[in-house]
Amino acid sequence: MMAADSSATIQENKGEPPKMPDKKKTKFDIVIIGAGPSGYTAGIYCSRAGYDTLILSGILPGGQLVNTTEVENYPGFEKGIMGPDLMIEMRKQTQRMGTTIIDDEAVDVDFRHKPFKVLTASEEYEGRAVIIATGANPRKIGAAGEQTFAGKGVSYCATCDGPFFRNQEIVVVGGGDSAIEEATFLTKFATTVHLVHRRDELRASKIMQERALNNNKIKFHWN
Repeated sequence: MMAADSSATIQENKGEPPKMPDKKKTKFDIVIIGAGPSGYTAGIYCSRAGYDTLILSGILPGGQLVNTTEVENYPGFEKGIMGPDLMIEMRKQTQRMGTTIIDDEAVDVDFRHKPFKVLTASEEYEGRAVIIATGANPRKIGAAGEQTFAGKGVSYCATCDGPFFRNQEIVVVGGGDSAIEEATFLTKFATTVHLVHRRDELRASKIMQERALNNNKIKFHWN
């Protein structure tokens, strides 16, 4: 576990003993749990408002965007930006505002008394306020065998696992932005992508729908 913005240094002057870093800081005005877009944004606003702010980033800093390919709908990037690169820039900006970021995972929070206590496996942090920005998890469909075959053919991350299914037929379930983005990405590897949707029309944004509908490697299965 390492504080990413630690600026402590060891100096030696004229035979004086080295100046040792201060003991790890554990008390903050605000503790933010999670380091996705919402966690970093909260850190920026809190630090700019003058609050001593800590982000506990968890085991996967950057949230689900680190598994995303090109992000086209975030202002400021005319040609788009890769999800992991965007999260790196967000982290840098958050640190520049003065937010402390520690790559550790919160396992429990005690809200009974102020200051609130946020526990990791190895440390206890205090905050007068706690912001929970833990993001979202993939929505599972509850199909028979889904859990059994997770990681053995059933995947929730096209970017992570797409190359494993090169030259095979792949099924994507859903009709929103995430499903259409994943299906379109998977056409780089699959012979055919079968997109199964429970309705008779997609819910994804218009531009993403058009790309998918015009991709001859995607076959749609409605209702």
